[in-house]
Amino acid sequence: MMEGAPTDPPTHGFGAEGAPAHFPPPDVSDEALEAGRILFAGPCDFVLGVADIAQMDLLPAAALPEIAFAGRSNVGKSSLINALTGRKTLARTSNTPGRTQQINFFNLAGRLMLADLPGYGYARAPRAVAAGWRRLAQKYLRGRPGLRRVCLLIDARHGIKESDIESMKMLDAAAVSYQIVLTKADKVKPADLAACHQKTQSLLRGHTASYPVVQITSSETGAGIAELRAALGELAAEKRG
Repeated sequence: MMEGAPTDPPTHGFGAEGAPAHFPPPDVSDEALEAGRILFAGPCDFVLGVADIAQMDLLPAAALPEIAFAGRSNVGKSSLINALTGRKTLARTSNTPGRTQQINFFNLAGRLMLADLPGYGYARAPRAVAAGWRRLAQKYLRGRPGLRRVCLLIDARHGIKESDIESMKMLDAAAVSYQIVLTKADKVKPADLAACHQKTQSLLRGHTASYPVVQITSSETGAGIAELRAALGELAAEKRG
């Protein structure tokens, strides 16, 4: 087992200091939590990064169920991937938005492919560069038959923005299942977090490809990480069944 892999017993993470102790975690069985923990404790290796459409032929074959992580720049995609896998440096993190400028693929225990997509909505990115990132993401989303779900990350401090709505519409049009994951829950007051969750849940109505459960997470405190592992673990198990 790789150093830093998640060996802790399954825990909801809610109630830890700074976590939304008042907020009930999703109803997940102990068996699903343990299966998710075991999956994400396995080896997780970087496969390749694809920076532009011309490299799309280099994408790994869709032999494994695939989960993609998308969201605005600085929403915490890399931090969430690191928290899920229990590794501090698997996905590159930075205080500078827009550092993920390609699609990075990671093979999780030979059972699940993780794809870290470029962040969108970074105002300082040159317009042509930002448009290139978006075309790359669109091409990827339309051409991956093994893609089981997109985790669309939303910063709980700010809620859903217009650029997120545009991404949701794009996913609806492509008929790609996606799930909203609220990040940075430890940085939000309980009442504000509850309001953000309720508003987010309401905004999902009418979005045909959206998954009905909104996950709440904090990469800092671990809140909701075990539940998200369990949910993604079930998607990996579908292929094996």
